[in-house]
Amino acid sequence: MGRPPVTAVDWGPLRHALAACRSEGIDVPFWWRDDDATHVTPALQKLAQLAERVVLPVHLAIIPAHASPDLPAACAEMLTIPVIHGWSHTDHSGPDEKKNEFLTPRATATEDSAEALSRMRKLFTTDLRRMFVPPWNRISAEVVSVLSRQGYQAISTFGPRPASHAAPGLRQVNTHLDPIWWRGTRDLIDPDQLIGKASAHVTARIQGEEDQSEPFGILTHHLVHTPAIWSFVEEFVHEMLAGGATPWVMENHI
Repeated sequence: MGRPPVTAVDWGPLRHALAACRSEGIDVPFWWRDDDATHVTPALQKLAQLAERVVLPVHLAIIPAHASPDLPAACAEMLTIPVIHGWSHTDHSGPDEKKNEFLTPRATATEDSAEALSRMRKLFTTDLRRMFVPPWNRISAEVVSVLSRQGYQAISTFGPRPASHAAPGLRQVNTHLDPIWWRGTRDLIDPDQLIGKASAHVTARIQGEEDQSEPFGILTHHLVHTPAIWSFVEEFVHEMLAGGATPWVMENHI
């Protein structure tokens, strides 16, 4: 038997968790990050259309080295917020290491992060949000320590943040839910598992086990979405907002 359609999934646990937050007077800021953009594609246009339908801006993590010159104008017409996705999304991992661009020590890592910000500023000017999103969500403490001095204002990886700032002057705003089964079919993870995980994160705020002020983030990758992933993301965003979560957008501090 195949997976039931997303519309048949029980959203009850998430609705209950959000209702409990409302009852306790706990706000749930909610944001959306989508990774790996480089060009205007049908998938990007579909992402933008979805953002318009659910009325939630997408923080679009763009790979600076490969960003096409026509991308800024297109993004300006979409409900997207450009942020910085590493430099070239090149894997520099060593043997037996997980893929990464900014975790494995290398001499030019901080040069790459500086160049990434420089190119994105030229492309997107004041529309850019100076958030650094390391590819594969992995980054060394050494690189983190210089990002603020280079001009970055925030960093985003995956999982509940341990502190509001990753380094002095560098806010940490992570994502918490990725619907893609990367190590399996690369299709949608069992929706019940996703809803259970999201509900657990929301409940952990009530229990003081996770930072109540951190925006809860969904992480997507528009270039590889299947129909089931598109459908789940749309319904999930709708459920979060209908349940009282408040949209969060990174401010632009010039």
